[in-house]
Amino acid sequence: MTYHEPVLAREVVDRLVTFPGGLYLDGTLGGGGHSRAILDRLDADGRLLALDWDEDAHANQEGERAVLGRDSRVSLLRLGFGDLDRLPAPWDACRFQGVLLDLGLSSHQVDTPDRGFAYLYDGPLDMRMDRRLERGAADLLTELDERELADLFFRYGELPEARKLARLLVQARTERALDTTGRLRQVVEGRFGTRGSFSLLSRLFQALRIAVNDELGQLERGLEGAFQRLAPGGRLAVITYHSLEDRRVKASFRLWAGEDDRPRSRHLPVRELPVRARLLERRGLVPGAEECERNPRSRSARLRVLERVEA
Repeated sequence: MTYHEPVLAREVVDRLVTFPGGLYLDGTLGGGGHSRAILDRLDADGRLLALDWDEDAHANQEGERAVLGRDSRVSLLRLGFGDLDRLPAPWDACRFQGVLLDLGLSSHQVDTPDRGFAYLYDGPLDMRMDRRLERGAADLLTELDERELADLFFRYGELPEARKLARLLVQARTERALDTTGRLRQVVEGRFGTRGSFSLLSRLFQALRIAVNDELGQLERGLEGAFQRLAPGGRLAVITYHSLEDRRVKASFRLWAGEDDRPRSRHLPVRELPVRARLLERRGLVPGAEECERNPRSRSARLRVLERVEA
């Protein structure tokens, strides 16, 4: 089984690597595919720092990850990209020519049943990207009340059925614990039917995963930390996979580009914002038909890139 196929790899390195002898950061190591593609564009003086808070990414010794481990230009740290303010010395004083954040799950995470990320496999309802986190998805379903669950499902899964679903799960947990992916799927399909549950389960699992890992908080901190660590002329590339992520990335990029991101209204004066970056992909890049056919999990991906411009 392939650990993970990097999404939009050629498009990423074409736009990110502008100086082959520079210092680059891959904030989401995963299977090492993007890191390998970046290194292939660097010369002997180039350097790459790769981060991942998932211990499996660091334990993996196959494929691209194994090649990375033998490359003296690479340094690996077990750290989430939302914690760039905690980079140890000497990295804490570095400025990068390019930073990549790929916000998707790796195929390894999705296809490993005991990680609990996918409802297609039966396993513990965990979903922690970093197993050092205290609470998994089963803990949330056990501890939160009906109102809190409904709010979570609506906010992070954008589920119209949030209240109905929360009521169903609170009732179901009184009968038997919701502690496996199979049990959760059984309850949902029992109420909404097998056919009608596909989209609902996808959004439900997304909502739980985002809450467990504080993904949107990690993203906001990661975007700010990455932008602050860019050298003048450095580039930030972000790959998103759903609208909650993409809206936040787009808003941050527009803010740094000096664009007023508020809804247009004649009652609001236009804000004069400092221009600190220029947008390289205003609408974002999406995978082509060939890549989507080869790797169906890439279909929802969107790549946005900016360049820091101030001295």
